[in-house]
Amino acid sequence: MTAVQYDVLGIGNAIVDVIARTDDDFLAAQKMHKGAMVLIDEERADKLYAAMGPAVEISGGSAANTIVGVASLGGRSAFVGKVRDDSLGDVFAHDIRAAGVTFDTPPAFDGPSTARCYVLVTPDGQRTMNTYLGAAQDLHPNDIDGDMMAAAAITYLEGYLWDPKHAKDAFLKAATAAHGAGRRVALTLSDAFCVDRWRGEFLELMRNGTVDILFANEAELHSLYQTADFDTALAALKAEARLAAITRSEKGCVVVAGSEVIAVPAAAVDRVVDTTGAGDLFAAGFLFGLATGVGHERAARLGAMAAAEVIQHLGARPESSLKQLAQQSGLVS
Repeated sequence: MTAVQYDVLGIGNAIVDVIARTDDDFLAAQKMHKGAMVLIDEERADKLYAAMGPAVEISGGSAANTIVGVASLGGRSAFVGKVRDDSLGDVFAHDIRAAGVTFDTPPAFDGPSTARCYVLVTPDGQRTMNTYLGAAQDLHPNDIDGDMMAAAAITYLEGYLWDPKHAKDAFLKAATAAHGAGRRVALTLSDAFCVDRWRGEFLELMRNGTVDILFANEAELHSLYQTADFDTALAALKAEARLAAITRSEKGCVVVAGSEVIAVPAAAVDRVVDTTGAGDLFAAGFLFGLATGVGHERAARLGAMAAAEVIQHLGARPESSLKQLAQQSGLVS
């Protein structure tokens, strides 16, 4: 069997976030659904950028944020995602490697430019995202190295990958390679609107064993089972998930492991600045905990701690060492 080289390997959209503060009136004027992520074309991306207020550029992407979080916790991590050979592609590659993540996916030398996500943050910390996928949607099965998947204890996939056809095929190839080596596969549902688009297929991924570990927030779980009642949705999940972690914002999270349900409170925060990346960093802590064998409850506490760090500043990646915070909290030695 291939030796484990990575605790967690993530596959997702390689995106540079363009983040600006805004208000509800701007969202209404732009006909945006607050808190949602929508896909846009390059023309809309250019117009939105022109209308936005002052912005900062920070490398992002859901699975990439998670993998950077794993590295910040001291984990061995790798990322697979597609950028273009352009300035934003260079920014993304530099940032993720500087965070200690292995990133070897070759860039595209033609076609669409590197993906970018325009993140609009309202005073309550909620983020509304408009994503131009660009080169990210050209992730291809040829970009998946089966030996690399076999060398990861957990392969983590983002639900957004289910939109482009080639990326979907890459997703399935990675899951097959991981399972062939006796490894585990995790999926985050990403967004309630993403679940609306692919509900049946996401359920089948869980039911047929393609996915071993599921991440979702309350809205995504409600969408998955088409119910507004949390307990009803949780009961349905409990009946068919091998392992799942459901985040509930300030109410903490619920871990479902077979017949066992574990509730873990949210970590205390001084002030919520930007909720971008909260779910991504929760997944980082939880996956790191699983990969290092600390148990489900402590893994969830690691996730809560990582999420609390990221929502107290602008941007979706940690600014403090999560490993040091975990040590100070007594969650790791």
